[in-house]
Amino acid sequence: MARGSKKPTPVDAEPEAGEDAPRPSESRGEQTYHRLREAIQAGELKPGERIREIEMAKRLDVSRTPVREALRRLEADGLLTFVPYRGMVIAELDHQAVMELYQMREVLEGTAAGLAARHASEAEITLIRDLIAADPGDGDPKALAIHNRQFHGTLYRAAHNRYLLKTLNVLSDAMALLGMTTLSLTGRSGTARQEHQEILSAIEARDQPRAEQAARHHIREAQRARLRLMFDDQAAANGGE
Repeated sequence: MARGSKKPTPVDAEPEAGEDAPRPSESRGEQTYHRLREAIQAGELKPGERIREIEMAKRLDVSRTPVREALRRLEADGLLTFVPYRGMVIAELDHQAVMELYQMREVLEGTAAGLAARHASEAEITLIRDLIAADPGDGDPKALAIHNRQFHGTLYRAAHNRYLLKTLNVLSDAMALLGMTTLSLTGRSGTARQEHQEILSAIEARDQPRAEQAARHHIREAQRARLRLMFDDQAAANGGE
């Protein structure tokens, strides 16, 4: 090793597309932020649930300082909100917010798919193809949700537009507040897989209008499934009436 050179720092494997993975070089606050964010995405921390600093510190086996730092960041991301007399809670989306969220997803993901048809490299197209082939089928909803985020994250990157990517990542944060994945609905995972395949086929053909249309259709179908899930949850809360 040359004199004065630094010893190489070990680096973890790259995180899956669309996933956040803390690295050894990150601060405790950064790692705590990622762990809490992933717990919200996985539905382990649910919308409306109160978040107590001391309880989170015990749960994550860290001091209160990194938890406090992480909670401030999550509040800035819109994933946490302060409620008088209750304190910090996981943010909740009302019906109108859900409609607005899916409207923006349709526009932005349609644009992303169209740009991917123009700019995606062969390696990126192969990765999208491999992700579809690795679809977990009608299995565990958590595994389905993780796989779905990987697919969409890869699609976002394939658009090769940093500003679009940043905006889509903000929407992905908001999606974490929706609770259970729509892929848990009977038959939805198979339909979504076909929709993903149609997006891929259009990208492979370098057909920008078709790719955008396929992605918009996919998000509209996801919106319908979300509304159905919300209706079922509301009916259950009302005793099935």
